[in-house]
Amino acid sequence: MDNKRYAVAIDGPSGAGKSTLAKAAAAELGILYVDTGAIYRTIGLYACRREADPHDLAAIIALLPDIQVSMAYGEDGLQHMLLNGEDVTDVIRRPEISRWASVVSAIPEVRAFLLEMQRELARSHSVVMDGRDIGTVVLPQAEVKIFLTASPEIRAQRRMKELEQRGTPQPYNQVLSDILQRDWADSHRETAPLRQAEDALLLDTSHLDFDQSREALLHMIKERIGW
Repeated sequence: MDNKRYAVAIDGPSGAGKSTLAKAAAAELGILYVDTGAIYRTIGLYACRREADPHDLAAIIALLPDIQVSMAYGEDGLQHMLLNGEDVTDVIRRPEISRWASVVSAIPEVRAFLLEMQRELARSHSVVMDGRDIGTVVLPQAEVKIFLTASPEIRAQRRMKELEQRGTPQPYNQVLSDILQRDWADSHRETAPLRQAEDALLLDTSHLDFDQSREALLHMIKERIGW
């Protein structure tokens, strides 16, 4: 493989394991991992802290000039999110921030606010970037596009384990309900709805464990870029 830059766009619903698998793939390929969901969570955290009304879109838009979002990568290669200079990498993973992320990500002005930041990362680095509209809107010319999914029930089970590990357990029915609501909101929003790009490969990990999912993802990527 030569030194030519390339972009891998991974889209899919909430809880499909995009971040974990994309991070593993980027590490294997030796390129930059960009978790765009974390960027929207950071905006959501700010709106939550300011006690904005989630139904008052104008009020949320008015907050944007006060927000400085940046990313830092440590020696471990992990993406840290900075909100006005504060490292909020852990706090943005709280369940209530997931709901805020869904709210702010549906606002066209918020998406426009963050679009150039994401595209600049892909212009300056080879990247694995995951989100909801990477292959359809953010990086429509990406060399590799993959739609990563799993059944809602499997995603709920995986999300439960993740929450337990973080010390914030929730009942299965609540987790499943949240996932179904997020799926509906993401796929029905007017701006950049969640959908599989026409030229994206489909990877369903419902019946695959982590190692199998990672190997399948890497195989798809390497085949497309001619590795």
